[in-house]
Amino acid sequence: MSRKVSDESLVNEENNGFKDLLSLLLEEGAKQEQEQHQWLTGFETFFEAEAKIEEINGFEMEEELGNSRKKRARKSGSIAGTSSTVSASSDNAGGGSGHQRRLWVKSRSKDWWEKCNHPDFPDEEFKRAFRMSKHTFDMVCEELEPAVMRRNTMLRDAIPVRQRVAVCIWRLATGEPLRMVSKRFGLGISTCHKLVLEVCTAIKTVLMQKYIQWPDENKIKQLKHEFESIAGIPNVCGSMYTTHIPIIAPKTNVAAYFNKKHTERSQKTSYSITLQGIIDSTGVFTDICIGWPGSMSDEQVLSNSAFHQRATMGQLKDLWVVGGKMYPLMDWVLVPYAHQNLTWAQHAFNEKIYEIEKLGKEAFGRLKGRWAILQKRMDIKLQELPAVLGACCVLHNICEMKQEEMEGELKFEVFDDEVIAENNLRSMATAQARDSIAHNLLHHGVGGAPGFLL
Repeated sequence: MSRKVSDESLVNEENNGFKDLLSLLLEEGAKQEQEQHQWLTGFETFFEAEAKIEEINGFEMEEELGNSRKKRARKSGSIAGTSSTVSASSDNAGGGSGHQRRLWVKSRSKDWWEKCNHPDFPDEEFKRAFRMSKHTFDMVCEELEPAVMRRNTMLRDAIPVRQRVAVCIWRLATGEPLRMVSKRFGLGISTCHKLVLEVCTAIKTVLMQKYIQWPDENKIKQLKHEFESIAGIPNVCGSMYTTHIPIIAPKTNVAAYFNKKHTERSQKTSYSITLQGIIDSTGVFTDICIGWPGSMSDEQVLSNSAFHQRATMGQLKDLWVVGGKMYPLMDWVLVPYAHQNLTWAQHAFNEKIYEIEKLGKEAFGRLKGRWAILQKRMDIKLQELPAVLGACCVLHNICEMKQEEMEGELKFEVFDDEVIAENNLRSMATAQARDSIAHNLLHHGVGGAPGFLL
């Protein structure tokens, strides 16, 4: 009995001890769970703090990187002087915030152009650079302004009209490469190339119809009188000449532009395009034909010109245009005798016809002398050449009309191979008229060997 009681007490003690141990373990587990929760909470707080630190550091690094870039840009600008910042405010018309947009552009010196553009710059030096006086230059700028003016943008100010025109005219006048034009005017090379083409196109579009015109009836009468007073030949209204403009070999249809005569003479492969012009007694172009390939003869160029079409339709009735031996004798084209063993009368006629022909040739010499770009191989695309050549002819006419004298050093003597036309007699009526004129010139003592009839 007592043993049974002792066993029960022992069991009770063990149960109580187990309960105490279990409660202790539960308390310990709860404590560990609380500590783990606190640790995790602290860990999350730690990561949040780390993220904030990284974010702050990121902003600082970005700002520092931006500052370093600005410092490098400023340093580069101070050493090489090659960069500047152009700022423009965005439009705030809709209640905007006045946001600034920036454009990085290369800074170039415009000192030379600003010096030339100054009112005190000597007119003689200006004319030497641009082949025309300030007054004539201002007139050209005024007439071209509606076509070449550009508006300012948010990113940069537009190039002024005077500078645009000056870039083009200086390039035509000197024939200097675009990199030299870039240095002179403080503009990019591609910008200069674009300006030259834009202004040339504007000159051809806006001014050509005004300054290259076929003379009206009153002007025709005046020209007939002037040419007759020069050479004693009646009914002449112009002198015709065709010159070749050297070009770089085109990528397509190369054979058509191959200039055989010039290649044989210079021993260098040459390519060219043609420029045919009709000139009045003062050296002004009254008609031009641009762009036929250099392999074509002067006779072929004339046959393919718009002037030939107008003449055959009756525009030159009872009128003559004087040409060289490379043109055929036609109802409206008067040329010298081309055969050997000329008579005195024929020789007298040729002397006088050469005086008229010389007027046209000298006008082309002034054209190429003023605009030196025509003397060199043109590094311009074929489709862009008509605009450039047309602009040169228009500017030539403006200078001639304004009586802009050329410097002696600019004089240029044109030389083009003369190939006698294959079918050089196409009008019997003109042949008879030529014989009659030759007879009158000789027997009225206007031409031929002086005193041979005495």
